[in-house]
Parts: sequence; C-alpha cells; structure tokens
Amino acid sequence: MPTDKRLADRLVALEGLIRPKSIAIVGASSTPGKIGYSAVKNIQDSGYQGRLVPINPNDPEILGLKAYKSVLDVPGEIDAAVITVPARLVAQVADECGRKGVKGLIIITSGFSEIGRRELEEEVVRAATQHGTRVLGPNIVGILSNSDKLNASFAPFLPLPGKSSLVSQSGALLVAMCAATVVRYVGFDKLISVGNMADVDIADLTEWLDQDGATRCITLYIEGLRNGRRFIEAASRATKPIVAIKAGVSAHGAAAAASHTGSLAGAAKVYEAAFAQAGVVTATDLNNLFDRSLVLSLQPPMKGDNLFILTNGGGVGVLATDAAERFGLPLQFAPADIQAELRKHMPEYGSAKNPADLTGMAGKDMYYPTVRYLMSHPWVDGLVVLYCETSLTVPIEIAKTIKQAVDDSGFKDKPITASFVGGKDANEAMKWLMENGLPTYEVPDKAVNAIAALREYARIRSRITAYSSEAAPLQAEGARAVIGKARAEGREALNEVEAKAVFEAYGLPVTKTALARSEDEAAALARKTGFPVVLKIVSPDILHKSDAGGVKVDIKDEAGVRTAYKAIMAAAKAYKADAKIEGVAVQEMAPAGVEVILGSVNDPSFGPTIMFGLGGIFVEVLKDVTFRVAPVTAAQAERMLDEIQAAPILRGARGEKPRDRKALAAVLASYSAMIRDLEDEVGESDANPVLVYEDGRGLKIVDARIILKKK
Repeated sequence: MPTDKRLADRLVALEGLIRPKSIAIVGASSTPGKIGYSAVKNIQDSGYQGRLVPINPNDPEILGLKAYKSVLDVPGEIDAAVITVPARLVAQVADECGRKGVKGLIIITSGFSEIGRRELEEEVVRAATQHGTRVLGPNIVGILSNSDKLNASFAPFLPLPGKSSLVSQSGALLVAMCAATVVRYVGFDKLISVGNMADVDIADLTEWLDQDGATRCITLYIEGLRNGRRFIEAASRATKPIVAIKAGVSAHGAAAAASHTGSLAGAAKVYEAAFAQAGVVTATDLNNLFDRSLVLSLQPPMKGDNLFILTNGGGVGVLATDAAERFGLPLQFAPADIQAELRKHMPEYGSAKNPADLTGMAGKDMYYPTVRYLMSHPWVDGLVVLYCETSLTVPIEIAKTIKQAVDDSGFKDKPITASFVGGKDANEAMKWLMENGLPTYEVPDKAVNAIAALREYARIRSRITAYSSEAAPLQAEGARAVIGKARAEGREALNEVEAKAVFEAYGLPVTKTALARSEDEAAALARKTGFPVVLKIVSPDILHKSDAGGVKVDIKDEAGVRTAYKAIMAAAKAYKADAKIEGVAVQEMAPAGVEVILGSVNDPSFGPTIMFGLGGIFVEVLKDVTFRVAPVTAAQAERMLDEIQAAPILRGARGEKPRDRKALAAVLASYSAMIRDLEDEVGESDANPVLVYEDGRGLKIVDARIILKKK
C-alpha cells in the first residue's frame, strides 16, 4: 500500500493534467474537420479561462490564437498538452513536452498497442516519464470538465452538469454518454477517457477524483485493469461512492483450465469479488450505471434495511414491492404508530401498511405531511415516493411538495428516491426534482434499484478492511523445494503427494499421504498409515481420478490394498492407455464430513484469487462458489462461507449439527496466504474435497492439486 507521501505526490502530478491552467494543442490545425482543429475550437467554445496555445510548424495563427512551431518555443509554463500528431511523431513530442516541463499529456492520437504497436507506446511513455510528465492515453477522446469549463476532447460539447465524474476505457461510449446526459437528465462534472492506459490508469484517476471537490460519485466503465490490486487499494481507501460496470465478462481460459477452480473462475466472478473487496457498487448495464451514478451522487447511504414505499397508485406500489424483494430489500409492515399517523392523511379506503397507498385522490395535502413524517421517523431507513399522473393533480406541484416536505423534515442523512409515471408534465416534474437534488425515475423499479444501491454501498463500505492475513508462519522454503524439483523434471503440475507437501508447509490440515510404486510398497505404506486407507492413481495425465476409476476407499486390510492396487492400475490403463503412471497414493481414510472446495487461480488482472464453495464431484455442475482476491483474513473468509447457496448446511440445517466454521475460515485465510506467497509459482490449485466436521472438530483436506504457473 502506498505511503501518504507517495499518494500525495501522485495526486499533485495529476493536478496539472486534469485541471490545467494552461494548455498546448500539439498538432493544432486551421482546417475544419481535422481533430487538431476540433481540439482548439472545443476548448474555446467550452469557455476555458486558462491559457490556450496552438502548436503547428506551418500556421502562425489558428482560430485567432498565435501558434508556435514547437512547445519548446512557447514562453512561460504549460501544464498540459493535447497531442493529435501522427503516432510516429508522438514520442518526439513527448520528449519535447517533458523538457518544457509540461505536467501531463492528453494523447488523442491512436495507432499504438490497440493495433499491436506496443513498443511505440512504451517509447512514448519513456520519453515523457523520464521528465516526470504523466501520460493519459494514448488513443483517447480527451478530458471534459464542467467545473473547469474545459472540453479538451473531440466530443462536441460538455455533458449536462452533475455531481458524478465518469472514467471510461471506451472513447466512443464516452462521447455517446456525454450526449445522453441531456436527454436522461443525469449530469456529470467530468468525463475522462483513459484509452490504452499506458501510464495513468483507473486507479490513479480514482485516487484523484476522490480528492476532487466537484465530484461526489466516481463512475467507471471498465474493460480490463492493468493492475487490479492497485485498483482495489485505491478504491478501498476512497471516501466517495464508486459505481462501476465491467464489460467483457466471458470466462477467461475456462475451456483449457486444468483445475476445478480454473473452470469456474471467469472475469465476471473475479471482478465481482474484487469490486466487493474494494467497496465498489456494481451496475448491470449502461442504464443502470446512469441510474446508480445519479443516486450515489445526490443521496446519503441507506444505513438500515427498513425501506418504506409511499404511492398514490396500487399498481406501481405492487411493482415497487416486487422490485424491493428482487433487489435485496424486502418490505416489512410498518409499526403501528406509523400506520396510525398515515391514516390521518388518506381516505379510509387507503392502506398504511407498506407500501402505503394514498389512493388516486392524493394531492399536495396528503403527500406533504406523509413524506415529512416518514423522513423524520427513526424506523424508516429509506423512502421511495411514487406518483402516477392523474387529472386531479399537477405533477410539478406534487414534485415541489415532496421536496419541501423533505427539506422541512430536517433529515439529511436519510435517502429518498422518487418515480413519476406519466407524460410530458410528469417528465418535467422529474427533471425539476433531479435539478434540486432528488433522484427521480420514470418507472418504480428503477427508483427502488437506486435506493438499493445506497444500501449496497453502506453494506460493502462497512466491510472494508485492509489487506492482511492471519495465517500461520510461512514455510516457503520447503514448498519451493518441492516445486523446484517438479520444474527441474519439466513438469507443469505437482502430483497429489507433492501438492499436499506444499499445503502442509503452510500449516494446512492434509490427510497423511505417501506414494507407492508397487503393490508391495502400497501394502507396507498402508500398514504404516493404519487402516482403513484410501488408494488413488497418481498420474499427470489423469487429473480427475474418480472419472478414471482411479480411487478406492475404505480399504480395511492388506489383501484389500493389493486388490485395489491392481484394479486402479488396470482402470487407469483402460481410461488412457498412454498415461504416465507415477504410482498409487496411499492415504489415511478421513471420517465423513461436509464436502467443500478451496481453490485458486492466478488472475491476469488481480493475481492470486481464491475460491470457496460446495465441494465433491459435482462442483462444476452446481457451481456453488464465491471468490476473493488473496489474501484474506479469517473474518473476511468467514463472510465467504455465507455467500454460497449451501451456507445453511455449514450452519447446521435440517437437524444436522453446525460445522466448524471458525476452523474452516482460518484454513481459508492460510490457504489464501499460501497462494499469495507462491504467486510466482502457482497458476491454479484445488483442495477438493475438504471434509468439514462438527463445530470444534476441525477439517481435513482429502485431495490436493497444484498446476504450476507457466514461465
């Protein structure tokens, strides 16, 4: 984790890039239709108050501004440079800007790593950063900022002003969202395009926007993260809400994965886990990203679970009730005192339970006292107000009444959203409410989803803890020796005996296991281990032993060992005639328990990532698993136990005794520390099944697998 000084230094370096007091346009043009022309004109048209300097070796004046042949010829300081010259010239320009003391480059030019020219991109970054100049891009739209009156981009205009700021890896999407702000009534203060992220990345911008006075919510469109761990650290330190959508969530490498975990870990699941660890609220689609950005920028977190819905129509009330359950906030009937008070302000045929239906007769005289009362009542943690347009009421008057009631209640730490269903007048009322700080949506389920985002934000932020591990002291030397031997033999995976030796080096409770290369040796090892025993085939070519008939359990004597040994060898050869057989593992027979799985993958963005779920032979069928980026503490691991569908089994369902959750969480934390420590060696791993016993009796890892990281 960076020190405070390092963070402060990064923020200072970005200030001149994002909020420049002077800008040079390198590649400025006097020809309409060229990006260099648009870049100058857009900055002028946006009302930018700083110094604007065009750079062009041929034109002495562009759009009324004196132009210079090179940035080195410009007198005085330049904070940022917008670069639009051809890709082959960008490195030279970056060096000149660095020598000039330019703080940041906004490289609009494309033609770099996005088309395979990574070396050219790296040359640009080296040329800039050797002088301490930061690089945004290349291949970006640019930066737009309402609070700075700056459109340093080729987007045609600034977005509708708002309290969120958007960072997008897609330039085209950023331009489209800029245009959409006007028709959606959802504004942004800043839109920042990051393109290839050759230098400045989403983690850098998250840190900077968290300190930006004009930004209340950080909105992210993410296609991939270069350094996922740095993003988690930056986001988890943020004091402002972050809402993100991850595009490109197909499983990466699942088809070729050699472990259960590898086949189950996809981009969606890993990013979902990482966002949860970082305290990031997720969005399901672009509309949802708009909706959640709006509410997170305007309303406080919802600190409890008691949501109240107030409506003037039963239909929209039912839809909102369904949505509340769907989004994790099922409604509870209101206490008697709330119901008694609400009945004073509605017809006798209204309902005060929750949702409360004021009926179609509801006007200002009903909405005002009920909204004000509900906002002030301690039982209510969040309020959704619904309105269906009727001939008896004027939407804008209802909107102003709701806002007045909220203000008069005096409560600013309790969230409220609204939905106005109707025509043009209802839309105008919604626009007015949003301009006055109350998020309003055209359908009730969006209003409920928005307030659910505020509850989600409160929950995940309360769980944020620093990265640490409560694992036993590490014994990496012995583990690395086992791995080194396998690599020296040219193997890409450890056999079960070796994998268990690595696990045991980190204090994980594995079953006693030894390798037999003959029937006699198997019999001798069984006697030493003590009956009953389990025999398993050990072969790098047979990863799923049960499928090959390579497992025999509950063997009670020497004769049984010899019979099982012969049967396993025959089954293995029948399953795969050319399989390399290393021998047969002789293992202590562990008592029956609840079967779970621990697993890991080395994710391209986040590195070592652990999995927990229901184990056994059907793990890939049921897919009842959850993920975290490693390492995790025992407390964090214990929360993972509650996230799978089979969680009630561990707590003791249907008369069964509770399982040893504390021991399981401790082992999961130690396991996560192991794969973090061995991240340069381990690509994938499984402990499956892990048998979990009754509370206080611990657990046993029955089978283990480690696939080495390719080097």
